[in-house]
Amino acid sequence: MENPSAQKLIHKIQLDLFKKGFDVDILVADLKKLRDYSMEEQNPVLTKALRLTYEHLEQNGAFLIPIPDDEPVDEETELVAGEAAANENNLESLDYLLSLFTDLTKKNNLLDLKEYNKAFLAF
Repeated sequence: MENPSAQKLIHKIQLDLFKKGFDVDILVADLKKLRDYSMEEQNPVLTKALRLTYEHLEQNGAFLIPIPDDEPVDEETELVAGEAAANENNLESLDYLLSLFTDLTKKNNLLDLKEYNKAFLAF
């Protein structure tokens, strides 16, 4: 995101996660504010990712999506990873997702964001 206020908000969210821990209510409120900035920037992939993220958090009370794989995996490995992800709050993945929001000019960041969107929809 290019907006300096949005960048500060992303940094605040990451800092809160590190210092205060995981709080769904605060996280969802901050992501909704961040989504307003993304709508101003007219980035549909980012806007969708933010909406899917906070909806996922509201529904599950945790972040249960793993970091997208660089390598294709076979179906059995994917099932095991999916089962593990369904059982624990994946803060490392959430932090990585937040870091993607900061610079979408990088092709890989945008591709990973699209993978997160697919994972949210498949969850």
